[in-house]
Amino acid sequence: MKENNSLVTIANLSREDIMHLLHQAEKFEREPNRTILSDKVVATLFFEPSTRTRLSFETAANRLGARVIGFTDPKVTSSTKGETLKDTIMMVSNYADVIVMRHYLEGAARYAAEISPVPVINAGDGANQHPTQTLLDLYSIYKTQGTLDNLHIYLVGDLKYGRTVHSLIMAMRHFNPTFHFIAPKELAMPEEYKIYCQNRNIPFVEEEEFNADIIANADILYMTRVQRERFTDLMEYERVKDVYILKASMLKDAKPTMKVLHPLPRVNEIAYDVDDDPHAYYFQQARNGLYARQAIICNTLGITV
Repeated sequence: MKENNSLVTIANLSREDIMHLLHQAEKFEREPNRTILSDKVVATLFFEPSTRTRLSFETAANRLGARVIGFTDPKVTSSTKGETLKDTIMMVSNYADVIVMRHYLEGAARYAAEISPVPVINAGDGANQHPTQTLLDLYSIYKTQGTLDNLHIYLVGDLKYGRTVHSLIMAMRHFNPTFHFIAPKELAMPEEYKIYCQNRNIPFVEEEEFNADIIANADILYMTRVQRERFTDLMEYERVKDVYILKASMLKDAKPTMKVLHPLPRVNEIAYDVDDDPHAYYFQQARNGLYARQAIICNTLGITV
């Protein structure tokens, strides 16, 4: 839904919308420093901790010449005095041309977009969606594979709470993917996303095994961390946190063009010996976030380069 040109969910972006944003990101990668937003103010409201997302948004805005306002800790805001999300959004919209918001509640970004007179960019809402991460993921896939079409994409780890994989499934519906869902039963892909695939004739395979033979056919191996902050039962977290650890030795039969992605931060699901493997791409993926988010900010403001 794109109320007032907001980016709330990836679900309503067409194939053309996605490719336009990726081509814009390519242009920003070639020339990231531009002053096209010198008369704009970008507000970053982070009600939940973030490093990469917040810093890449702020860097994107700064490199485009915009001014950045906002907060990284809700404890220093009036929400601690009981101010509602509605009042916070309405107040900030008086000062900014676009609002970038991360919130711990699912649906918070949609609500903010519905009430805000300026565009809202969803920087993650609970375990729901993370559309800007998805667009940088798509850009990383597009750059490394030369296409988004007809790829085998393996999603590994926390598929229950992982908002990045939920958004990626929705985004890839335009590109005829085959998904492999690799997770323990406790963290399996939620039924709603499997139904989503079935209704759109997107083939998928569910597996619990994770080894070199399983991943040999992958074009993209998308690792995720088990998200401790989403668990109400820490015993359950301890039981599943180390189920899948990618080691360099497991990549011996991987396709030469296969890339390992991870939204970061990692805990221990990718061993450090993978970092020097040519298949590793997660740090470049994080860098791509700058260009993707430059494209997103400009798009919400109606600016094309």
